[in-house]
Amino acid sequence: MAVAIEALVRAMASPWPIQRGIGRPLSGLTLFQTPGPQLWHPNPDFLFQLGAGPLFDMGPYYLTTLIQTLGPIRRVAAVGTTTSPTRVIGAGPRAGQEFAVEVPTQVGLIAAFESGATAQSMFSFDSPLVRTGFVEITGSEATLSLPDPNAFDGALRIRRLGSDDWEDLPVEGAAEGRGTGVLDMARAIRAGTPHRIGGDLARHVLDVMISAADSMSSGAFVQLTSTVGVPEPLPVGWDPLERTL
Repeated sequence: MAVAIEALVRAMASPWPIQRGIGRPLSGLTLFQTPGPQLWHPNPDFLFQLGAGPLFDMGPYYLTTLIQTLGPIRRVAAVGTTTSPTRVIGAGPRAGQEFAVEVPTQVGLIAAFESGATAQSMFSFDSPLVRTGFVEITGSEATLSLPDPNAFDGALRIRRLGSDDWEDLPVEGAAEGRGTGVLDMARAIRAGTPHRIGGDLARHVLDVMISAADSMSSGAFVQLTSTVGVPEPLPVGWDPLERTL
């Protein structure tokens, strides 16, 4: 993810000629759609209990990406549905057992950002069509396609105004993904400097998800009580294999 964010910021930065960037960031679109983890998880019950569901299970990956690219979110609205009060475990020693569903299994979320941008997200355990890792950021001049935020690596593509096809953007920096945030935190603690992925970001993402749940109940937009500063991307020369002193 750090690699994708670094490339994204470079694509949007003012030193780039406008034809290489996306112009003014306007909107985001993310999709996470599967038939549900009950098909493969041997103990999926907890993923369908209060505090879970597709929003709280997968939302942190996609919402963090949107916040890192479009800035803090100001307010959200959401609708949710529960297609069945029970599900059946499809794999493992408990296969065939039925369990209760306590949360919406499909959530549509709209976010309004402090920057004026907007985003739409779908989180579903109800889709026969598996479609995950879909993240697009649209600007006034082009649209960026980001890698899967749950995989932390992949191609960064751009489709410019008037173009009939996507093109790959060059990506610089370390390709390692998982563990990057922990390593950055450890190095920051040693150096006495703030680390990039702090508690304020986690709190803001949680605020977004809880506010979305409140919106599903009230049927209205919910104003967030938190905000967050977007950290600088990792420098291109950042080396995860370098010794942490």
